[in-house]
Amino acid sequence: MNDYKLELVSSNTAPWQPKNEPSRQVAVMMSGGVDSSVTAHLLREAGWDVLGITMRIPVACQTDKRGCCGADAAYVCGQLSLPHYFVDVTAPFNELIIDRFRAEYRRGRTPNPCVDCNTFLKFMLVWDLVQKELGIESLATGHYAEIKQTDNGARLCRGRNHAKDQSYFLYGLPSHRVGHFILPLAKLTKDQTRDIARSIGIGVAEKPESMELCFAGEGDYRDALIDGNQPGDLLDIDGKTIGTHKGVAHYTLGQRRGLGYAAGDPVYVARIDAEANTVTLGTREQISYHTLGAGDVNVLIGEQFCSGQALLGKLRSYGPPHPCEITKTDDKGFTVRFEKPQFAPCPGQKLVLYNDADELVCGGTIETFQ
Repeated sequence: MNDYKLELVSSNTAPWQPKNEPSRQVAVMMSGGVDSSVTAHLLREAGWDVLGITMRIPVACQTDKRGCCGADAAYVCGQLSLPHYFVDVTAPFNELIIDRFRAEYRRGRTPNPCVDCNTFLKFMLVWDLVQKELGIESLATGHYAEIKQTDNGARLCRGRNHAKDQSYFLYGLPSHRVGHFILPLAKLTKDQTRDIARSIGIGVAEKPESMELCFAGEGDYRDALIDGNQPGDLLDIDGKTIGTHKGVAHYTLGQRRGLGYAAGDPVYVARIDAEANTVTLGTREQISYHTLGAGDVNVLIGEQFCSGQALLGKLRSYGPPHPCEITKTDDKGFTVRFEKPQFAPCPGQKLVLYNDADELVCGGTIETFQ
């Protein structure tokens, strides 16, 4: 990873003057939303020395919609009498997030930039900076997931509220930092979090939840792409031309709506060939697979990352994990076989594995399926 020149810049007059030992000091990644704001409040109430950190990120398209909410984060820290710092991550964000995002779409793949942002920026560059400059070892976020202390060490786990669980986005957390990662919202629902925000009178209590990409100004992700809009052939599963697509950037594997093609049985995007500029359609059965391979692996529980290990796998952030078994592992990745075929695995998306105790074992980028 490049040696980016990052620095912390204070946004308010509250100085960082910790009163506790380093083990009770924490930097909170604050976006200006209700979740991270309540996270900072809860940690302060629990007796931690709290520092708010907000990344200044670029916007990758022309938009009048909101992007980075650093002003809200600084305002909340002012309300809570907490020190707050900005860190300008424009250079690494452009290279590690936006460029990767665009490159993946050019290849006909489906990236997950939110996972990459957590992995490469929050958990590596920013955390390293905070630890080096201020001596703070612990980091907290407003994600709905849980850190459990076990006899075998700290474990990253699914949130208590499985419908809201966000651990899928956190699998890139370095294993040596799990014990210093703090997730105060683990046991809360979103409604409970908002109730807390209202009770302390912070201005973001009613702020809408972010649902789209931050670097697209919370707009359509396609606005951040610079190519992929050239029309091309729409094919059936046998390779026969059945119509015209409007550009590969407008499609993802498994997509059913907006295909511009009517068939007797429901059809979905089965393949995207960016080089040939073709989109192939198929039935649900034709694009469901038992065996998936993933690369760029990050392992959090090494003793369970082995062939023959029965686990539960997720191909997407939403929905429950499904039973599977690891069939192969190596330094570059792993292969699993699911008990039931999985619908529309997307190269570029993430495959995350859990054990039956809801502990996150490993994760990686989907590369192959059959």
